[in-house]
Order: sequence, then C-alpha cells, then structure tokens
Amino acid sequence: MVDYIQTAIDVAKESGNYLLEYFGNQIESEIKADLSRVTECDKQVEEMVRNAILGKWPHHGIIGEEHGVSEPSSEFTWVIDPIDGTHNFIRGIPMFGVSIGLLKGNEFCGGVIYMPCSDKLFAAEKGSGAFCNGKKIHVSQIAELKDATLLFDSGLRLDPAPKLKFLSTIASNVFNVRMFGASVQNMTLLAEGKGDILIEFDEHLWDYAGGLTIVQEAGGVITDHDNLPITIKSRKFVASNGLLHKSVLPYFNQEH
Repeated sequence: MVDYIQTAIDVAKESGNYLLEYFGNQIESEIKADLSRVTECDKQVEEMVRNAILGKWPHHGIIGEEHGVSEPSSEFTWVIDPIDGTHNFIRGIPMFGVSIGLLKGNEFCGGVIYMPCSDKLFAAEKGSGAFCNGKKIHVSQIAELKDATLLFDSGLRLDPAPKLKFLSTIASNVFNVRMFGASVQNMTLLAEGKGDILIEFDEHLWDYAGGLTIVQEAGGVITDHDNLPITIKSRKFVASNGLLHKSVLPYFNQEH
C-alpha cells in the first residue's frame, strides 16, 4: 500500500519519543466537553502526525481527536488519536500510545500503534498480518470462557449502570478481568495473545481505528454488541480471539 504504513510508523515513533520527554513530569491539562482531559502534548502530537501525512498526501482526509476533520478529495482518510490514554500519561502511568488508523472509503485497511514506554510498535495492513517490532503476532488460543482474561472498558464514571450490570453477569464466568485505561493497551494485548476478550461501551472512532486492523490481522474478531460489523460510526464493540466470540455475545442480551 505505497508507503502509507511506513510513514505512519515513522511519525508514530517520532511522536512517541517526543512524549517520553514530558512523561513523568507535571503536565498541565484542560477538561473537554466530554469530561476527558487534553494536554498540549496531545495537540502537538496530532499536529506532527497531520503534517507528516499531508506533507506527502495533501488530498488525504484526516479525522483527529483534537483538531477535528479535514475533508478529503481522495479515497483515503487517516484517523489519529495522538495520545490514547491521556489520563494515564498525565498521572505517570506507562500505559498510553499514539494511534493511527487508515480508511479506504469506509473500510479499515491499516493501523499503527506505538507504545513509547515499552518501545513496542504495532502495525498491520489488511491482508498482510499483524506485527510487533517486526515480528508477527497472533491472538491467543484460549477456547473456554472460564480460562479467559477479559479486558474491560475503563470509563465506568460515564453511564456506569449498564457497564456494571454487564460486568456483574460475566465476571464470575471468566478467569479474570483487567482495566488499563487505554484502548491501545487493550487492543495490542489482545492482538499479542495476552488478553482474550475486549469489551467497550462508548468508544470514539479514533479510539479503535488504529487497533482494529491490528487485531483482525492477528486473527481476532471484532463486532458490535449485536454481532454486526464495526463501522466508522460504532461506539460499542466486542473484540476477541475468535474462539470465544460466540460465548460472549449472549451476555449482551442481559444488558436490556
């Protein structure tokens, strides 16, 4: 796919190294309308990524968490989350990353995630497999729910009732539940086979666009809670290693 993915890899690493210069220091932030926080680092990284992409392909579209939408005159659109896990970044918790997804029309066709604290670069292009630091990765082979590690939506303060209800029905049927506060952390753990199921209730496109192709190319399955394909407008989804997907879906019927 030309050098689209390589360009995303290069700027994701450059952006991650920039973030490491600030990580661990006192970082000022503002509260946005959705009650999440934003820092100058978020804004700067998104600008770095935008400039790298538009400098090569000025007709491509951009959807960014902080700077909004630039309409394309091309079929390609990039989706940027400059710091996924901003709250972790602010508090000095080393679970955050730069996420860049690529759409062709409305189809997810590539993704890059860089986790600067662990120096792990995840990349995938549709049909070509998923890789971490150049080595191919694959989801787990866990086939029983009782053995599974569930990675769960961490935004419990936003509409907690349905999330807690869901968690109360499934928690005793899995081996354990983990919450890390960053979609990039959850999606890469799933793609590496270190988690088996991921449940999200209110994600934005930029939260999952970078990770979706990585998970799928690692052998995972992602659908909405009704087992329908993910689209650019999806807010809820379940991702799994595929072997566990049918076991999880019935629990969503108990939400209602």
